[in-house]
Amino acid sequence: MRVLFVSYPAIGHVFPTVPLAWALRSAGHEVLVASAGDALEAANAGLHVADVSPGFQLEDFLQSTAGELMSRLRDPGPDGVDPMDGLRLFQHLNDHLADGIVRTADAFRPDLIVFEQIFVSGLIAAARLGVPAVQHNFGFARGTGLRELTLSMLTGTMARHGVEQVPDRVPVLDIAPPSMVEPERDGWSMRPVPYNSGAVLPDWLLERPRRRRIGVTLGTATVHINGLGPVQRLMAAASEVDAEFVLALGEVDTAALGTLPGNVRAVGWVPLTALLQTCDAAVHHGGAGTTLAALNAGVPQLVLPDGADRYINAEAVRDRGNGLFGTADDLSAEVLGQLLSDDKMSAVAREVREEIATMPAPASLVPRLEELAAGR
Repeated sequence: MRVLFVSYPAIGHVFPTVPLAWALRSAGHEVLVASAGDALEAANAGLHVADVSPGFQLEDFLQSTAGELMSRLRDPGPDGVDPMDGLRLFQHLNDHLADGIVRTADAFRPDLIVFEQIFVSGLIAAARLGVPAVQHNFGFARGTGLRELTLSMLTGTMARHGVEQVPDRVPVLDIAPPSMVEPERDGWSMRPVPYNSGAVLPDWLLERPRRRRIGVTLGTATVHINGLGPVQRLMAAASEVDAEFVLALGEVDTAALGTLPGNVRAVGWVPLTALLQTCDAAVHHGGAGTTLAALNAGVPQLVLPDGADRYINAEAVRDRGNGLFGTADDLSAEVLGQLLSDDKMSAVAREVREEIATMPAPASLVPRLEELAAGR
């Protein structure tokens, strides 16, 4: 079986699909990932990747094609974000990359297409070829309604590729813990297996921490857009908390933070999954992958959302009771201490970790995908 994966051109969208791609490869199937920009990082997972738009840079595209739209999304004003602005952004991106995705699909001739929930151009390519498609969700945002609304704005794209309509019903691989979301229509539950790329782990990460540890990350994009403000507030409170803080901020200049408190370790980048397994709590921006990694680790989390689906993720954590929903202004020694001392929150975090362990592993979904591709 030949399977084409189609993803939004960003790490946070393609990485959640890697475990299923691994499962299919391990079962002997041929897999190709079609995307662009930072999502080409999937090649470092040992997967074959097709660059559907050589030279594409997401930030450059957003500024040149949707600059005014991005300004509204980043600074929405007193009435908040207009949901239609997000859909317009998805429309622009899908339309821009659809030609390359369809061209890749035509050449690869897949038996099945797996498309990440925002990148419905994969569904258009499947309809063009007459092959089944599966939607792969990446977090807590519900994808079926989003898919339908985005497709309604892509009628011109569909016509350009000779597609009159796409299926109304599409299987949805849902990796969110069931106790934290409303079920998807046509949803197939699948365990979220965190993937953060490989690395040679430093010795300190393989040793047992000498004191309680809080992992801090702002994801792969947020810190470059919004700066280090939340981290600066956290640093102001860190010295008053009996814990070690590990700043995993990636390739970011931390000089603006000045001299770090003695209980703060700045490490640049390390695999988040490995880090959180050594932590007692996490502070982060609310990205879906980061939220799910903290859930897998079974640690309480303080979520500081700043846009996109991150508010949805933060609300899911708060409502389930395994973490806190806050803002940078909430970063204080008291709040950080609560993460470490709230027994009920810790118990719920462990409960969700156990729930995730019972969800069907990606490998267990392979036979269902084989049957779908075979038309059974």
